[in-house]
Amino acid sequence: MHHGRLATSPRLRRALRVLREADGEISTWELAHEARICAVNSVVAELRENGCQISCRQVVEDGQRRFFYTLLRCPDETPKTD
Repeated sequence: MHHGRLATSPRLRRALRVLREADGEISTWELAHEARICAVNSVVAELRENGCQISCRQVVEDGQRRFFYTLLRCPDETPKTD
């Protein structure tokens, strides 16, 4: 996969901004809506290729899988602490 560069991609920068502002977990739907992106999993993979550490947690409710993302660290920031 060819990934976008954080320095030149408005799409990746919007997603990273939303993850930073989330102050914890954010759902796939919330991230897609607030960052105006599609294919959240692909955007997260691209952010990871740019050096960001992002965790993903899956929850199954009523037979539906939901995913929640948390920004742990990005190259230009210090680690998040609880």
